[in-house]
Amino acid sequence: MEKDFLKELGYRALDNRLKRISDRMSHDTRKFFKQIDIDVEPSWHLVFKLLRDYKRLTMVEIAQHLGYTHPSMVVMLKKMTAKGYIVSEKDTIDKRKQIIKLTQKSIDLLPELEQIWNSCEDAIYKMLNEDLSILKYLDDIEASLKSIPLNERFYNEYKKQKK
Repeated sequence: MEKDFLKELGYRALDNRLKRISDRMSHDTRKFFKQIDIDVEPSWHLVFKLLRDYKRLTMVEIAQHLGYTHPSMVVMLKKMTAKGYIVSEKDTIDKRKQIIKLTQKSIDLLPELEQIWNSCEDAIYKMLNEDLSILKYLDDIEASLKSIPLNERFYNEYKKQKK
């Protein structure tokens, strides 16, 4: 029987366990996209959906909607641009801003992407045994981290134990 060190550590390895699950889901999704010959990264669906709904957004607006950092958005959007899924153009009012929008290639691909997203969402829902309580826990964790960042919590506990 294979030992699982992260499971043994329990809550003390929560961040590593969440990362492992996230990495596994991304890896498996990437494999699925290759199986069906779609040249899209797993995380791009969020940008596709935002631009499908809003038509045009700045990089900052996309980052804000997703809660991502600006540097990670730059990397993602550069890759999507290189693959021909999005284009950026200078804002006519504020030349410093780049307006991001879907290309015709993306617009043509959207119906197939919608079908893919629906099947993926259904598979995840079934994997969770149709129990979405995990989302409440994740909401609570995010709210807690927003109110008091983890580094502050770590520091406060460290000071208490050092006394």
